[in-house]
Amino acid sequence: MQVVTTSAELAGAGISGCAIVPTMGALHEGHAALVRLAREHAGSGPVVVSVFVNPTQFNERTDFDRYPRVLEEDCRWCEELGVDVVFAPAVDVVYPEGEDVPVGPLPAVATTPRLEDAYRPGHFEGVCQVVRRLFVLTGAATGVFGAKDWQQLQVIRAMSEGEGLGVRIVPGETVREADGLAMSSRNRLLDADARARAVVISRAIREAGGLDSPGDAETLMTELITEAGLDLEYAAVRDAATLGAPMPGGLCRSLVAARVGGVRLIDNGPWPTPA
Repeated sequence: MQVVTTSAELAGAGISGCAIVPTMGALHEGHAALVRLAREHAGSGPVVVSVFVNPTQFNERTDFDRYPRVLEEDCRWCEELGVDVVFAPAVDVVYPEGEDVPVGPLPAVATTPRLEDAYRPGHFEGVCQVVRRLFVLTGAATGVFGAKDWQQLQVIRAMSEGEGLGVRIVPGETVREADGLAMSSRNRLLDADARARAVVISRAIREAGGLDSPGDAETLMTELITEAGLDLEYAAVRDAATLGAPMPGGLCRSLVAARVGGVRLIDNGPWPTPA
């Protein structure tokens, strides 16, 4: 396995046509599942994991500063998983001084649902900017992204298709702890009390999936999460692709964002829950 930090080293690594798993590090079993999926879709080609805490997608400087950074640990994970190249650039490699790194036109799913786009203004501009840049730097043919960040997944898929980037977007299912909490690098920041209360998010999504009405599902999620003492930002049932209002008979998702112990967590699941 190679660990490269510059664009020149990356160009010399022979990874054009790779399958890339973009991450911000602090890897866990959810990322491992994405790497395994990337290997399936890479065929005989290389698998690349990028480890880069992207400053342009953070709304709060304190959130950026305290995001877990454990590169040596991440590299050990990647070695064990058979990753070919870890790309761990500094900020000035991704965003060179004096070089314009475009954001591009944002797809509607990045600006109109009033979910992450409302609570994290500017977030998807940063996401699209860094993902496009990573695609260009690596010459990726395939990008693998987790379904836990459901709106982000739809944004990246729409961006790639709308701009003709030629990168196939492969989704990976959310990996969960034994009690149902979605795995996230941010879980490291939860103290014992917050960790115990956070599990209500996945429980609310699961129970809402058994209701027949989107409105009833939203009410139930709201009640369960707020009663557990979390600061709820949204609990919504939306069309799975557009994240607009659910259409009768269409595929939908329940989506939640809430803060517990000062840590912001998101999760989602199919609605209604498949039989």
